[in-house]
Amino acid sequence: MTTIPKNNIKDVFEKAIKNTKLGIQREILIQNIANKIAETINKTGIVNINFICTHNSRRSQLTQLWAYYAMEHYHIHTGYSFSSGIETTSFHNNTIKALEACGFKFSLEEFSHKNSKYIINYFGSQKEVLGFSKLIEHPINETPFIAITTCDHAEQNCPVILEASSRFHLPYTDPKTEENSTNKSETYLNTSKLIAGEMGIIFKKVKEQLL
Repeated sequence: MTTIPKNNIKDVFEKAIKNTKLGIQREILIQNIANKIAETINKTGIVNINFICTHNSRRSQLTQLWAYYAMEHYHIHTGYSFSSGIETTSFHNNTIKALEACGFKFSLEEFSHKNSKYIINYFGSQKEVLGFSKLIEHPINETPFIAITTCDHAEQNCPVILEASSRFHLPYTDPKTEENSTNKSETYLNTSKLIAGEMGIIFKKVKEQLL
C-alpha cells in the first residue's frame, strides 16, 4: 500500500479546482447550488448547508469539510456546513486519513467504539468543526438548511426533508467500493480532491454574487 504524505491544504484545494472538469449538466447543477446559497445569504444574512448521505460516514463528511474550508478560503463568514445521514454509523477511518493527507487536523473530542467525535480544523483556520456520524434531525444541524444529498440511496430514501429550505442532489461515487483494494488510499484521496474542486467552484461562484 502506498503511503500518502500530508499536504498543504491551500495547495491541495487550489490544485483540485484547477484540475476539476465539469460536464454541462454538472456545471448547471453546481451553478444552481451556488445561486441558491448566494441568494440565501443575500436575503437572510446567513446560510446553513447540510450534506446528506446514507451513513454520514464518507461522502457527506468530505463535502462538509471541504465546504467549510472553501467558505473560509473565500471569506464567506456567515456560511455554515453540516452533514448527516439516514442512519448513524461512524466517521470512517479511511475518510479521516484522506482528509488528514490533504491538510485537515483531527483531535479526538470523545472516544466511542461505535461513533467517536473529532474536533476538526486546519492550520490558520478561524472556526472548527465537530465531526461524527449523526441523523438529519440531530440538533447540531442548524435549521433551516439547504439540503444537498451526496448519494443516490439518500436521495431515494429521503422523499421529504422537513428542515430543508431547498434541496439539491450532488452525487459522488462511494470510495468504499475500493475498501478491500490495495488502491483504497488513493481512491479515498482522489474522491476528497474531486469534492474539494467542486466545493471550490461552488463557493467561488457564491462569493462573486454576494452583495
